[in-house]
Amino acid sequence: MQLTLTDLAGRHPAAAADAPAALRGLSLQVAAGEQVAIIGPSGAGKTTLLQLLACALQPSGGSLRLGDADPWGLSHAQRQRLRGSLLLAPQVPPLPPRQRVVTAVLAGRLAEMSLWTSLRSLFYPVDIPAAADALERFDLAEKLFDRVDRLSGGERQRVGLARTLVSGASLWLVDEPLSALDPTRSRQAIATLTQGARERGATLVATLHQVDVALAHFPRIVGLRGGECAFDLTAAEVTPQRLQALYGEHLHELQGLPQQPVDWVANDGPRAAVPLTCR
Repeated sequence: MQLTLTDLAGRHPAAAADAPAALRGLSLQVAAGEQVAIIGPSGAGKTTLLQLLACALQPSGGSLRLGDADPWGLSHAQRQRLRGSLLLAPQVPPLPPRQRVVTAVLAGRLAEMSLWTSLRSLFYPVDIPAAADALERFDLAEKLFDRVDRLSGGERQRVGLARTLVSGASLWLVDEPLSALDPTRSRQAIATLTQGARERGATLVATLHQVDVALAHFPRIVGLRGGECAFDLTAAEVTPQRLQALYGEHLHELQGLPQQPVDWVANDGPRAAVPLTCR
């Protein structure tokens, strides 16, 4: 799915009326099937951006087009159908504690199911092999029939990501998917996620605090600061100096300052790093 943002602005629903917009004046174009990492300090507007793209939040200014559609120019029914082609994976996945993992994963297909099929799937999961395959790719195959409340925080986060692999969505919006994972699991999870998006031709937009992981797995990096776009660059162009300027007084939040940039081959992922060239 292609994305076109023109001077887009958005305000958090809980913000005070006189508070500045969480996101303002953002213009971006993302091609169908492209993978983009959004980085920046807390309060930069990263989560608000995902909520706008997911049609969960109406823009307070500017325009947004998803494919050929202006979501907020559609009828309610049409907008609901459009939402069925999007998948938003929040940082803390909403997993009912007494639910089985297989059911939680297959919830990624709810937008494609009829009401009767979705109710039936609570008791007789509709596609166990698909859920098992998605979990195996996140190294969770043995958890298929476990209850969600018996999982660790990191396991729950990976179950939430497994939903993307079973969905038919053409736009994956993933918010801080690695916050509960150790470095090894983080690399495994993001590699699985990006590979899955490539296999399905899905557009992937992910917010990340782990900058080194973003640079290693995403060819395009957008830096947000104070609700505005600070830079929109290839991974190889994001130098330590740019990152230090982006995070500023929030430098303590910068996780994984890279020593070398990543050289990318389009649609092929990262190849060997080249020597650092600072700008």
